[in-house]
Amino acid sequence: MAYEVQVGLRPKDLHGISEEQIAQHWKLYEGYVAQVNALRSELESLRREGKGNTPLYADRRRRFGFEYNGMVLHEYYFGNLKADTAELKETSELYKLLVAQFGGFDQFREDFLACGGTRSIGWAILAFDPQLGVVNNHFVQVHEEGNVAGFIPLLVMDVWEHAYMVDYGATGRPQYMQAFWRNVNWPIVEKRFAEAVRGAIPRRY
Repeated sequence: MAYEVQVGLRPKDLHGISEEQIAQHWKLYEGYVAQVNALRSELESLRREGKGNTPLYADRRRRFGFEYNGMVLHEYYFGNLKADTAELKETSELYKLLVAQFGGFDQFREDFLACGGTRSIGWAILAFDPQLGVVNNHFVQVHEEGNVAGFIPLLVMDVWEHAYMVDYGATGRPQYMQAFWRNVNWPIVEKRFAEAVRGAIPRRY
């Protein structure tokens, strides 16, 4: 069994994020899928050959987390991008929780974008803590450093330069983040939240 590129997640007609930008970004996602499949196969072969204690195996195992998280986070990211979707309603349980925790929806937005502005490559993620039933904004460096085990991604924003270089250049992260916000697929974010509250792991596709 192998992973496949999830073509249904590819966004189109976004506001402020061009088709060329998405095309370039999508190629990177395809690469992560290919690398995950290749590493799964290689690690299994090394294990069967009794090479589990070799430097080669250790190197591939370290790479595995990078490639796997790169694939998964891109699927969450592309899945929560869609033009002209409904805004998050004030009556929704997620909206109420954000207001309760941050003091208002605008304050949550400000904190999420500040998280995305962290001087590093990585991701801004609104994640659900199933133990306390709360949400937190997290910055995940690269793909795997800062992911909290057991927390569930609800809203995922890629802030690697490859997410915005085509449209905004190397220093255009602030403009890109504003464009990202205009294209958040809130119905999907709400669906992830509802599933997380029920104790389920939201499917990426």
